Amino acid sequence: MEGMAAHLQGSLFDQTDEIRLGPLDGLGRTLLGAGAWLDALPGWLTGADALFGELERCVPWRAERRTMYERTVDVPRLLASYGDGARLPHPALGAAREALSRHYAAELGEPFTTAGLCLYRDGHDSVAWHGDRIGRGAREDTMVAVLSLGAPRDLVLRPSGGGGPVVRRALGHGDLVVMGGSCQRTWEHAVPKTSRAVGPRISVQFRPHGVR
Repeated sequence: MEGMAAHLQGSLFDQTDEIRLGPLDGLGRTLLGAGAWLDALPGWLTGADALFGELERCVPWRAERRTMYERTVDVPRLLASYGDGARLPHPALGAAREALSRHYAAELGEPFTTAGLCLYRDGHDSVAWHGDRIGRGAREDTMVAVLSLGAPRDLVLRPSGGGGPVVRRALGHGDLVVMGGSCQRTWEHAVPKTSRAVGPRISVQFRPHGVR
């Protein structure tokens, strides 16, 4: 694809082509405040760089343009989405979604049903401050699970409206984070641009029905 990502430099700690999920019992929870929390598990998926390569090649990535401040601008990342019941582009993603649905069944009360993918080609690609508040996330506690593949990029979180503490997590090479509770309503998150030389990253966001 024209304008596709630069070459990914593989992780020194994940040199296998076997794509495999680990257990979820190592998740660690950080309480953010106002009913929001963040679970994190580094290296949940091994063979993450191999999966990155397969998704980079086979996913039908699309570029989008959006209107912002009375101007139409390019969205600074490539996108793909898979709705309720859609076949995911790799069996590992289906297995990840099922594992997350089982693990959080009692707390979430429903399965993860959709998957959105973002390809950050280099440090110029980003996502601005936002919460997933289109749909039920605007009024209900929910969860958004993010599986990261490829080069690490910072996920940053702050209380909605700015101000307050900023939480920062470098995510890549099979790392998992789950934003839960009131996080989509009371906090915002972003992947900022960086001037550092960074390789490409794919994030996979699993959400319940009606959360966007």
